[in-house]
Amino acid sequence: MEKLRAKVAKWPYGLVSVFAAMASFGAYTCMYAFRKAYSAGTFTGQQYFHIDYKVWLVIAQIIGYTMSKFYGIKFISELKPGQRAKSILVLIGIAWLALLCFAIVPAPYNIIFLFINGFPLGLIWGLVFGYLEGRKSTEFMAAVLSISLIFASGFVKTVARTLMSSFHISEFQMPFITGALFVLPLLLFVFCLELMPPPTAEDIQLRTKRLPMDAAERKDFLARFLPGIILTLVIYVLLTIMRDVRDNFEVEIWASLGVKNNAIFTQIDTIISIIVLVAMSLLILVKKNLKAFSIIHYLIIGGCILIGVSTILFGLKLIGPMTWMTLTGLGLYFGYVPYNAVFFERLLASYHFKGNVGFLIYVADSMGYLGSVSVLLVKELGRPNISWGTFFQEGVITVAVIGGTCSVLSLIYFLSIARNQDKGKSTNMNIATA
Repeated sequence: MEKLRAKVAKWPYGLVSVFAAMASFGAYTCMYAFRKAYSAGTFTGQQYFHIDYKVWLVIAQIIGYTMSKFYGIKFISELKPGQRAKSILVLIGIAWLALLCFAIVPAPYNIIFLFINGFPLGLIWGLVFGYLEGRKSTEFMAAVLSISLIFASGFVKTVARTLMSSFHISEFQMPFITGALFVLPLLLFVFCLELMPPPTAEDIQLRTKRLPMDAAERKDFLARFLPGIILTLVIYVLLTIMRDVRDNFEVEIWASLGVKNNAIFTQIDTIISIIVLVAMSLLILVKKNLKAFSIIHYLIIGGCILIGVSTILFGLKLIGPMTWMTLTGLGLYFGYVPYNAVFFERLLASYHFKGNVGFLIYVADSMGYLGSVSVLLVKELGRPNISWGTFFQEGVITVAVIGGTCSVLSLIYFLSIARNQDKGKSTNMNIATA
């Protein structure tokens, strides 16, 4: 392995970045096959305690996923690089075994296995991103990785529904069999990630050295940027909730809009993936970290505006459901993807804080998925008769208004921190000169 890694290190830097980007994209896309295939089923007609069986499955998995995010704050921030590959394979193996049990054990007793499935999978993003952070090409690699969040969901649903319609596989067996199709590709992509050389001296100079963070360092970071972190969490929680609703109940949303087409998931999400990839990749051209950090805020604000305007136009019947779902999906991911890819990367680099992105992502994710499961419970217990299409439409308007406002306030806060730092440096220089 060391000899192969040394050979890769001799490749041109751009080729190494493309290689790592494709490996991370492939690995995370494969993970989605173990996480989201079940959501391609509708499990029609099954209810327990007046709540749809599929909602129970979604809630169970999200609870597991949420708990893993809280655990990941410590686990990911303290993990050593040499432990990543083994951790990825062991965790996804546990999730796959849970899907086998889900297929064998009858409902409703198999709900617990979606909880078991969700817990290990919640740690995969931080493990994969760890290979990419702290490099001058992180934006490009992270952008490619992040479009797996968009592309993989639609792609896996298409594969899963094809298995059910063409091969007559039941909704209960489908998740495990879908996962089986991605085992060998997963092994290949994780092997490729392990060939990544460590960050170069230039990477460290440009982006700050990335180190494990103990409890005291994590507490120090949160205390230093607390107002900005709170604003960030509000935005991220809202984006996570509606992105998760779209992801888990996309079949039902399209059905409520009168669209039934197995290929629609991949078609729409591929368009969104390409646009987001281009926008995020262009950030690699911005060398100044604070300037890039500001541009990222503008992307998030623009995403919120796009969500709000498109939903208003759809409500006025000025655009159709296909256009609306494309534009709202694009707006959600313009907001959501930066937080998972480059927002925290440029935050650390802008303020020269030695730590790692994994810690920050898992703080945000833990809050985001806690909000997601809470909203699902409120919807099912408080408004069980509202369709997922209507619920989604109302939810994205909330994201547009509150998320957009908090994004503007976040930009103002972080720029003020930067100005205060600059004033402090100028004062110290004047004193030293005097």
